[in-house]
Amino acid sequence: MITVVGSINMDLVVRTARFPKQGETALGDLYTTAPGGKGANQAVAAARLGGSVNMIGAVGTDAFGDELLRNLEAESVGTASVKRAEGTSGIANILLSDGDNRIIVVPGANHSLKAEEMAAFENGLKESGIVVMQLEMPIPVVQRTLEICHQHGVPVILNPAPADGFTEDFLPYATYMTPNETEAEELFGPEWEHMLEKYPNRLVVTLGSKGARYFDGQKHVLVEGFKTQAIDTTGAGDTFNGALAVALEEAMPFEAAVRFANAAASLSVEKFGAQGGMPSRQEVLQRMGDDGK
Repeated sequence: MITVVGSINMDLVVRTARFPKQGETALGDLYTTAPGGKGANQAVAAARLGGSVNMIGAVGTDAFGDELLRNLEAESVGTASVKRAEGTSGIANILLSDGDNRIIVVPGANHSLKAEEMAAFENGLKESGIVVMQLEMPIPVVQRTLEICHQHGVPVILNPAPADGFTEDFLPYATYMTPNETEAEELFGPEWEHMLEKYPNRLVVTLGSKGARYFDGQKHVLVEGFKTQAIDTTGAGDTFNGALAVALEEAMPFEAAVRFANAAASLSVEKFGAQGGMPSRQEVLQRMGDDGK
């Protein structure tokens, strides 16, 4: 079982021909709402790829909360450990233009979860094959979850996004860390490549269409990306992490697991919406075969 501890949001998406400058108003050509949140996205990605997934998080008592729970259940993600908190659910305001995005997150109910509440989920965590987390949850919740998993020998993928929530206290507890290139520079500085050697087969830096890099203990490895025509990059990193969790739980060799995650992420950008483009397992295997590598 894969357990995802993380945010559950409603995405409020606006598309425009160009991002407005400071103080400027620009016309948009699309507005929609779609279930999101880095945690929920990663849970859905893993479930579509065949993982048995349980979600730990929180939604509000508003209409968005009802819809977000229905969506997770429709995607075969377990919601018994999702808290209903008084007030509003988390939202993400997503601005899209020319295949790029800018995002503002308002945590809402996500930040109602407390570190002391994680004790109630300890049995589920220790029975997990792998746990996935991000940093859209309260930092004490992340730290306590890492400690519980470490105590029971459960591997954890920590996706340090947003990077400003990261603390070095996480490093001894996170089995795998998956920043993108921008986050890696924010966490470790412009010479972040040297950190790959400090955390062999643990620190994986995603590079968008170029793929992902890590150090295998002897050499630096670039696992190349797959050719794709990007329509919406929202959720690509979440798809990578969900796919990586599935591959690692299935005990794929590390390079093969990263390649599987690259293929899933490349498919996710070809459709609109964070979860809208997340692929099935068959689609990922088809892409890997078509690539000919």
